[in-house]
Amino acid sequence: MLQRTIKNSVEIVGIGLHKGVPIKMKLEPMPEDSGINFYRSDLGVAIPLKIENVVDTTLATVISREGVKISTIEHLCSAIYSYGIDNMLISVDNEEIPIMDGSSMPFCILLEEARVLEQKRAKKLLRIKKEVSIKEKNKEVTLLPSSTPVYEFKIDFDHPVIREQSFAFNFSTTNYRTQIAKARTFGFLHEVQYLRSKNLALGGSLQNAIVLDDKKILNSDGLRYNNEFVRHKILDAIGDLSLLGMPILGRYRSFAGSHNLNHLLTLELLKSSDCYEIIPFEEVMDLKLKSCYAKAYS
Repeated sequence: MLQRTIKNSVEIVGIGLHKGVPIKMKLEPMPEDSGINFYRSDLGVAIPLKIENVVDTTLATVISREGVKISTIEHLCSAIYSYGIDNMLISVDNEEIPIMDGSSMPFCILLEEARVLEQKRAKKLLRIKKEVSIKEKNKEVTLLPSSTPVYEFKIDFDHPVIREQSFAFNFSTTNYRTQIAKARTFGFLHEVQYLRSKNLALGGSLQNAIVLDDKKILNSDGLRYNNEFVRHKILDAIGDLSLLGMPILGRYRSFAGSHNLNHLLTLELLKSSDCYEIIPFEEVMDLKLKSCYAKAYS
């Protein structure tokens, strides 16, 4: 399996979730082994998508370099990973990625417009060899060995619309587009009001998030999936784990996970070289594994 970039440059303009200002974003091709790179076109600073550049995971995943940051990257990164793109430049003229409709589907459509392009060098694969886990009170995220890539998530909210939800997602680009990409971010009305008092969530609206009061959903169009909340958690997890920089062969399992726990999980994994191995795809001898990933990214 070969590395991928995009064939054509594409641009969009959207609103930033927290600042509420218009943001111009441009996606451009990059050569093999370049990785995913962000660029603040207003300040002339590049920020590679690397775990060591993560500086905040409180409300979203935020990366920074030389004091310049870009936030809310996880929905875009989730789509990029799920389309198997290894090398790309993402330019924005402000400190956020546009929130769009609160899901990753607009980014999927943008990548399809740009057209995914295979390059000449082989991908590398990160295989989980031993279980790695992070716990925080009653929350837990785990990576385990698996012969196929799987994401399992469970949530339990004391809210009549959400309550307990779980979903197991067998990863592939096709499955991602149909089962995950349309799931929107969600929040509670009292949280939105608090965030706005802190000059945050200024761009949030019923057009880019599911908003709930104490009893119901406020969006007139309802839900896109009956368990949209837990599916969005998987969307976020894929974006957060994409900072490992290559396809992951393993099982991700979470109960009430978060951006912060996902980040801590990637750090914990990389601490122990006996928990994972990086394999150039041309050296993968298991024909079933090769077939699995060829199918996943077809």
